[in-house]
Amino acid sequence: MKFHSRDLALMAVFAALYAVLVLFLSSSSFGLAQVRIADALIPLSVIFGWPAVTGVTLGCLIGNVVSPMPSIVTDVSLGASANFIASVLAWKIAVKKRDSMISEFLGCTIATIVITFIVGTYLAMLTEMELWIWWLGIFTGSLISINLIGYLILQFMKKAGLKVT
Repeated sequence: MKFHSRDLALMAVFAALYAVLVLFLSSSSFGLAQVRIADALIPLSVIFGWPAVTGVTLGCLIGNVVSPMPSIVTDVSLGASANFIASVLAWKIAVKKRDSMISEFLGCTIATIVITFIVGTYLAMLTEMELWIWWLGIFTGSLISINLIGYLILQFMKKAGLKVT
């Protein structure tokens, strides 16, 4: 895999945008009822591929440094891992059937499920709250940010004629 300067620039933009959104919207980016608006960037891996995947992973790593959770190291490493897996799966699922809104929505849904189970599980382990409560909270927020906002941004960008991968 070879990165060109355009890819590095896109990766930097995604990482910076993700981190800034987490930091400036920290009240909604952390906690039980987190609607992490930055996660709306995850579906854009369908259009931008590896630069978006790498960018949202690095952006999560940077953004989670200010995490109020009991273990910042856990939130930084596992949160970034969740973003990486969610972005790759969304991208690969959606790319199987080019320009299929159904496969893109399925990719967003899989990303939501990945984020829900990974983030919800480690947050339950870090706190004394029940696992199912964390899963419900993270799922609800991810459904809004990834499946609603992110999917709509993806469709808007496609309609604007932006197809990079």
